[in-house]
Amino acid sequence: MHDILGGSSPTARPITGLLGNIYNGQVPFAKQIGFVPPENGVAIPNANGAMPTVNGINGIPLGTGLSGTAFSGQNLNGIQTQLGPDGLSLGFGTITVIDDIITSGPDLGSQPLGKAQGVYVASSADGSTQMMAFTAMLEGGEYNDNLNFYGIYRIGSAMSHLSVTGGTGRFKNACGFAEVRPLIPSGQHFVDGAEMLLRIIVHLKY
Repeated sequence: MHDILGGSSPTARPITGLLGNIYNGQVPFAKQIGFVPPENGVAIPNANGAMPTVNGINGIPLGTGLSGTAFSGQNLNGIQTQLGPDGLSLGFGTITVIDDIITSGPDLGSQPLGKAQGVYVASSADGSTQMMAFTAMLEGGEYNDNLNFYGIYRIGSAMSHLSVTGGTGRFKNACGFAEVRPLIPSGQHFVDGAEMLLRIIVHLKY
């Protein structure tokens, strides 16, 4: 599953919360895909003294999306968590809507299998988890084959688990769980946004 924020072909967009406002250019000095101070401007520190930071390539604010410790601002790699005046992470409560592409392999240009449509919500005070709820709509099925997923994705974790809450078509009455692992994008397909690549292995019973 390819989750892409920003760039010319995004598949995800934060729509609420402080990071959603920054991403959409609704705060002073913001650009459409991220907070970047004006030339020769001075960034204002957060409540905990950390400087607000963005991905230097595409300007997407840290803490946005499923991107792991490179973008989340966590302490896992010595990066100070960005906190708001209330002591919560800047991303807390941000809702991101997705229309992600599902492919058979890690390259974005590999065989498409369908789309994952739904939302994920920054659900922990420290910005380390996202609550995910989405439907995987598989192409080529004769009976509108869909699978529904719900659960917590742990940013920076080697593996997270989501529940399979049902489905349609040949997956009618399905239940089970999915193993979700972050992967490094293959680099075979150029993406000018921030791409998070997830490998999803589904275990089902009927």
